Amino acid sequence: MCKQCEQNPVYEFTNKRKLCKSCFIKYFDKKVLYINRKFDLIKSGDIIAYKKSNDVKDVVLEDILKIFTNRGMIKVVKLPFKDATKVAISFNIDIESDIIIKTIINGKGSKLHESFPKIGKIIKPLYLFTDKEILLYAKIKGLKFKEKKIKKDKITDFINDLEIKHPEVKRAIVNSLLEIEDAL
Repeated sequence: MCKQCEQNPVYEFTNKRKLCKSCFIKYFDKKVLYINRKFDLIKSGDIIAYKKSNDVKDVVLEDILKIFTNRGMIKVVKLPFKDATKVAISFNIDIESDIIIKTIINGKGSKLHESFPKIGKIIKPLYLFTDKEILLYAKIKGLKFKEKKIKKDKITDFINDLEIKHPEVKRAIVNSLLEIEDAL
């Protein structure tokens, strides 16, 4: 049962804490605000451009940008738009951990800065969410999307297998990169 409201759970954290639908949406929305505050992604007055598509991550990105629009903080526009102050992309922890490991394996560690949550005008509001969390959010909110097959390779399969055996490994990879960023 959900610890907060005694409803049937739809999501379980690795520490066995469970959330029902409404508590999961609250958790997701709070995490969006946390990511924004932690990485200083969106500021009042920004014009945020994003790519409109039916991919689940892009649909969720569009939905969460509405949180900031509804607060009157920002204006959201579809790409291509030349006068945007920032461009939001739907990269998340699964994509980022994959990029980080591949960058290291390919001996291009100097390009790791491209995996930071904010690179110039590019922001990643879904940075700390997993694919599973994003998909669940879209389903609960009733968002219309198409699931896209992701091209996998041996490294991606290795990371996914590692995540099954050792939950939170993707978070550990991204958190390690963030520690490096803080040290710079």
